[in-house]
Formats: sequence, C-alpha cells, structure tokens
Amino acid sequence: MTRYIRLTSADNIVVAIDPINSGDRAENVVASQRIPRGHKMAVEPIAKEASVIKYGQVIGFAREDIAPGQWVHEHNVYMHAFDRNYRFGTDARPTSFVPAERRRTFQGFRRANGKYGTRNFVAVLTSVNCSASAARFIVEEINRSGVLADYPNVDGVISLVHGTGCGIDSHGEAYELLKRTQWGYATNPNVGGVLMVGLGCEGFQIPRWMQSYGITENETFRTLTIQEVGGTRKTVEAGVKAIVEMLPAVNRAVRSEAPASELMLALQCGGSDGYSGITANPALGVAADLLVAEGGTAILSETPEIYGAEHLLMLRAESPEIGEKLAERILWWEESTARHNMEMNNNPSPGNKAGGLTTILEKSLGAAAKGGSTNLTGVFNYAEPVTASGLVFMDTPGYDPVSATGQVAGGANILCFTTGRGSAFGCKPTPSIKIASNSLIYEKMTEDMDLNCGDILDGASLADKGAEIFDKILAVASGERTKSELLGYGDSEFVPWQVGATM
Repeated sequence: MTRYIRLTSADNIVVAIDPINSGDRAENVVASQRIPRGHKMAVEPIAKEASVIKYGQVIGFAREDIAPGQWVHEHNVYMHAFDRNYRFGTDARPTSFVPAERRRTFQGFRRANGKYGTRNFVAVLTSVNCSASAARFIVEEINRSGVLADYPNVDGVISLVHGTGCGIDSHGEAYELLKRTQWGYATNPNVGGVLMVGLGCEGFQIPRWMQSYGITENETFRTLTIQEVGGTRKTVEAGVKAIVEMLPAVNRAVRSEAPASELMLALQCGGSDGYSGITANPALGVAADLLVAEGGTAILSETPEIYGAEHLLMLRAESPEIGEKLAERILWWEESTARHNMEMNNNPSPGNKAGGLTTILEKSLGAAAKGGSTNLTGVFNYAEPVTASGLVFMDTPGYDPVSATGQVAGGANILCFTTGRGSAFGCKPTPSIKIASNSLIYEKMTEDMDLNCGDILDGASLADKGAEIFDKILAVASGERTKSELLGYGDSEFVPWQVGATM
C-alpha cells in the first residue's frame, strides 16, 4: 500500500513516506514516475509560475507546467521574492502555565548568581588561534595525569579554541562578537571554572576583555599568556598548575533539585530531510511548548533557515517591537547575501536536497516548527545574554556549530538537535540530544542518535513524542549522558561567528 502524507488540504503536493513507484496511486492520482522517499509528488495541476504549496504555505514556484503524478523538485521548482504580508502579534495568545504544584524538576548545579547548570566543566578558552595548541596541550596533560578521578563532581576539562582573535578590527563588529561569545561561555552555568590562554600580542587582548566585564582573577578564573610566561612548555606547566589549584573549588558544586524553569533549551536542526518538518521538528516544538509552560526558555535560531517562515513567527510576537526586530534581521540577511553575490536559496545543501527539500522556503517552514506554538517573547543578537523566558529568537547563521555557539554564549544549558540525514554533532559544555527524523537514519546511526521520531510516520502522535523528548531533556539535564557525550564530541564544535574582513 502506498504511504504518503498530505499535510494540509491547501497543499497541491503529497510527501512520499516510502518511495512511490510509477503507476502507484496517491490521493487518487497515479504517479507518472518514481518519487523517492521524503520527496514530493504533485496531486493537482500546477501551472508554470504558479505556487507550489506545502504546509499550506508557498515553498516555491513552478518552472514549467507540472502535471498530477509528477515528481516535484528542483528540476521544475524555483523561488523568487514574494510578499509574505508581515503582521505583528495578531496570533499572540496568553501563555498557559503549569500550576506550581505540578511543575517538573531536574537535578542541576546551582551557581552563585542563582542560575543552574546541567554540567560542571572547567573550560580552557583562548584569546587567539595562536594559543589554541597550548590550550589543547594543557587539557591533554590534565587528562593524562588522572587527577580528575579525585574530583567526581567535575565533568571534565575542555579546550574551546577558535580560528580568530587577531587580524580583526579591534574596535569593530568582529571584535564585539568574539568578546561577548567568550564572555557568554565563561559565564555559562555549565562552566564552573575558566582558564583563558593568550599569546600576548594579539588584537583580542585579555586585559581589555576582562576590563569590559569587570573580571578579576579568582579561585575559578585564571589567565596566562605564552609570551609573558616564557614559551609553550612553561605555559602548559603553568596552565596545568592553575587548573589543579582550581579543581577543589569547582568540585564543591553538587547537584540539587531545580525547577524546569531554569532550563534554557537551544533548538537546532542539521542535515534536514523531507521528514524533518513532519516528525522531529514539530515534536521538538511540542517539547519546547512544554518547557515554556513550565516557565523555561527555548531559543530558536538560524535566521537563514526561518527565511520564508518568519511571517508566521511574527504573528506570534508579543509586541510589535519584537516582530519589527525580527524583520530587521531578515532584511540584514537579504542585504548581506546580496553584497556577497549570494542568495538566500543557496541553502538547502546538497544533502538536504537529496533528502527531499527543494527550496529554502520549504526547509524553513519545517525548521521553524521547532519553535512550537507559543508566543515569541524576544529577539536577540548573536551571543547576547538571553534575558527573556518563553520562546525567543537569536540571530545566527544557519551553519550549526556557529549557531549553537551563539546559543550557548546566550546562556543555553541544554540543546536538542534534530537531523534527517545524520549530522555528527556535540556541544560542550552544553549536552546535545540528537533526534532522528526517520527510523532509517536512527537505526543506521544508533550510536549517535538519542531519540527516534520516525515512528510518527507509523502513527505515533506528536504529543507523545514531544512528551518523550521533554522527559529526555530533564533526564539529561540531571546528568544522563547523551550519545554525543559518550562519543566525545563537543570541543571542536566551538565556532564563533566571524564577520568582516580578515586583515
């Protein structure tokens, strides 16, 4: 029996759950060619230049007349600009919060500022790429020494290095982005101690960064520069000594009961396919709604991957100002891509297209489903501290490591990452829960995937899957290890957003 799904009555296509062979029937339409799994078949005539409709929304325009039964993909669909009729807040509704006596909890590390971490790491940060190797050597030596066995409340020592820090305008946007990204990681509630390692002559000067935030060295914050200490070997020795001295203080943190409202959930998707917007993303959206009802925060990001769905988020904005700020970020991306001789439809990737996604409009409508159905309560710039609860948006690129880095810098202490093609990803210091959109990739990559949403295609409900994801979020927040943590992912995925010229 042919398995397919028509998402709304307004759609003029169906999505193949399993491959549809030539001669198979769907919606009383006979397929005239093979339709791969996750891809689209026309079930109504679509005239040249007419809209292709999925999710009840425009995902592109026909390059030529498309007959019922034909495969609908990039060979006969393209996109161009069109009016999406921005309206702010007309669908915003009062949030229904869970009564206090029924609120959920997790076991977290309470910090001095009242926030709760889901992990307790010592982070070795770097001011510049020139000190990256020394930072890695320090962590390798700590791990080799076995000293961490004496500190069971410490989840590990991690090196978070990057490829910039010099050759930038030290008074420009690139500097400011790196400055607040580094500060966001240093103060993330999943970090109990910080060692910042520099070279000494770089543009991103550690003393200037410390002065910007009023930082002074203390028992859980130390700094070193290679040139001042006297070279790589001495820096490694000094770094190891500093961390060993720091460990007793970091180890004093213990898990205690915390309300779920203390969770800040980063929402990510990568390697999306034609099922992502039908299974994993809307199920994660249900989980995000559950967290918001508890008083928690969910961060939707990846601005190029809500392009074509932004008008739906604006409808849920709690104020016109929030909707207008999101519109401003969309305009910035349109202008930025034009300046670089690119276009927004450069995304989806080849893998996305192989999985059934044709245009960025289609991809975005599925990606935005991660944001659930509650009000949009704030819009934040990249790596800004997220100060609002509820569903918020952070402006980031669509590239997953860069986007997640901004979210963690904003305060995210847990992350959910959906994938249809099988992204390999982790995110220290914030645990990443990997969610498969289809059973095939879950079974093929079971060592990487924490949850499977492919069974939604077999009849499992979005509500049940959303509840399952939320339960997993609480378990991981309480210390359960994710698959990416067990594999050791997370150090190399620290990728601050680089903008502007490299000098």
